Amino acid sequence: MEKIYTIPVNEAFDACREGGEERACPFCRLYNMTEQNELDIILGAAMMEPDIRIKTNEQFFCERHYARMLGMKNRLGLALITESHLAELRKSNFSEKKLASLEESCYICSRIDYTMARMIETAVWLWHNDGTFKKKTAEQTMFCMPHLRRFLEAGKKGLNRREFGEFSEQVRGTAARYYDELAEDVSWFCKKFDYRYEKESWGNSKDSVERALKLLKGDVQK
Repeated sequence: MEKIYTIPVNEAFDACREGGEERACPFCRLYNMTEQNELDIILGAAMMEPDIRIKTNEQFFCERHYARMLGMKNRLGLALITESHLAELRKSNFSEKKLASLEESCYICSRIDYTMARMIETAVWLWHNDGTFKKKTAEQTMFCMPHLRRFLEAGKKGLNRREFGEFSEQVRGTAARYYDELAEDVSWFCKKFDYRYEKESWGNSKDSVERALKLLKGDVQK
């Protein structure tokens, strides 16, 4: 287990626990932090490193990450990476295999996926080895559905059957609390369009549809 991730994982779980600074999935917070770090790195000195240039020539970037880099300050850096990639693509004579691979590949996405897998494994390791972290896990306000799945899968892989039973019960229970609360808010939002409820308070339902998207698909920065 790579312990280098214990600090950011603990910090994310601290920030997102009950009474923390925000009501959010800790893994979404880690994803957004990791993504920004990778964007800063690739448009920094790393873009001139030959081994990285080889990888960006091969994988290039998805539309989302290319657009995000366009919005950053180093447009020359992005242009240099693009120039190199275009030259490599031309050498392939636009082979079908090469073009198909580019539709599914992104250097930034692959880096994020690797780091997030290690961070989720670290969270399971901390849950198993650190009683304080186990308490933090129980005090989380929510887990989005994509990261809940990955957290449970990592737990099943990294824990024995008895431990996973406890882990699964706790994590699913944490997720269910917010899920049920949000479902009620969405239902109330729908009822507010019925004239019989028009004079009733909106309560916490006004942004429930937006919050449902973050729960179901994750809260990734745009």
